[in-house]
Amino acid sequence: MSDHDPTAPSACCESGSICVFAKALLARAATCELAARRSIGEREIVECRSVVARTNCGTLAALMHERARFALHLSSPGRPMIHAQALRLHCGGLVGLQRALGDARADVHAMVVATQERYGSLTQLPWEAIVRDIAAWQPHRRRGTLKP
Repeated sequence: MSDHDPTAPSACCESGSICVFAKALLARAATCELAARRSIGEREIVECRSVVARTNCGTLAALMHERARFALHLSSPGRPMIHAQALRLHCGGLVGLQRALGDARADVHAMVVATQERYGSLTQLPWEAIVRDIAAWQPHRRRGTLKP
């Protein structure tokens, strides 16, 4: 099953303010001071409360996709990614960004602001190290699962 663009509303009940890094936030791999969680039926969604921050995060996510495309064998930008690829790209990318900044907390908005202050632009990040972290990222193993 493939996922659609997280920035585009896909159902009548969703708004256009879905968080770009919603998968990472729902996986508890990061936090964000601007994120607002809400439920639609049995589904939990994460929305961004700032249009500017959402645009900055969209730029960061696009750069992660562009720079890690070869390492993760990703499809062209704009094409759907499977959930595991999107999770690896966003969670691994945020871990790499956190390491590049030497930041103790994984707050997405705070890291984007710190990146712009320190590097002047998201394009000036140490992408080689970040892509290594993206490629190395693995989901946490579930505890208590029985092996056959």
